[in-house]
Amino acid sequence: MLYRAFIGLVDRLPLPSLRVQRLIAIAVILSQAGISVTGAIVRVTASGLGCPTWPQCFPGSFTPIGVSEVPVLHQTVEFGNRLLTFAVTLCAGLIVLAVLRARRRREVLVYAWLMPGGTVVQAVIGGITVRTGLLWWTVAVHLLVSMAMVWLAVVLYAKICEPDDGVETVRVPAPLRMLTALSGVALAGVLIAGTMVTAAGPHAGDKSIERPVERLEVEIVTLVHLHSQLLIGYLALLIGLAFGLYAVGMSTAIRTRLFVLLGLVLGQALVGVVQYFTDVPAALVAIHVGGAAACTAATAALWASLRTREKIDAPARSQTPVH
Repeated sequence: MLYRAFIGLVDRLPLPSLRVQRLIAIAVILSQAGISVTGAIVRVTASGLGCPTWPQCFPGSFTPIGVSEVPVLHQTVEFGNRLLTFAVTLCAGLIVLAVLRARRRREVLVYAWLMPGGTVVQAVIGGITVRTGLLWWTVAVHLLVSMAMVWLAVVLYAKICEPDDGVETVRVPAPLRMLTALSGVALAGVLIAGTMVTAAGPHAGDKSIERPVERLEVEIVTLVHLHSQLLIGYLALLIGLAFGLYAVGMSTAIRTRLFVLLGLVLGQALVGVVQYFTDVPAALVAIHVGGAAACTAATAALWASLRTREKIDAPARSQTPVH
């Protein structure tokens, strides 16, 4: 009953064009990636407990208040990150309304609803992170879920760009799609190892002497080597994928996505090397997290481009049929 009433309200909204749907989907991607970067800024400025309670900032107040125990800078940075959650929520809500009003196919609706759903999950994880005093593994989960949301947002954008009245087609052989999926798994391993490096590194998110943040008690050099070796494996998979795609002949769209991804991964590797030899400066941590979001988005875009939908009346061209 409530859902029917909701749909009735949605039907009164202006019909969004495909361009509007795409723009909102891009905003969803940027907001999901952006909040991971601002989260990194919170960490490197030691502002993780700038708002020591959740969902309120201080007991009895949702906004920062003048207390000598918490520096104003830390309050401002942490509260600013929380405010960005409203932008993420707004974008997530708008994309749901847009695709519902446009009567998009079920697949698009499912991906769209994952945006507000994931935002709620992230809010809960954020609350747990604050209430546990920035326990290292909760911070790691918080970032990893952000990366998953970036991936889903990019796939959502790809699905929105496809015609609803088309047929599903694949552009490359199944083994190469499997290799692309494997590269995604390798990327996940790189990200997990990266969160462990940060958990054992110098940026705990808070510098309180009375309540020190619990750290991952593993030698950081060991974790750095693990992280770098997984990155090399991820890059090797992408290079192998490039050779395979060239062998079968790839479209311009796939080639562009592949080259962008390779460039981003190499850039991330360079940033990581500089971080290691310069004692992990704060600014590079935020850049590295932004690069991680960019690599995740680029990998998702490459994956989505290998299997698409095309209009039934589109001119026939050489491609592998779906079985």
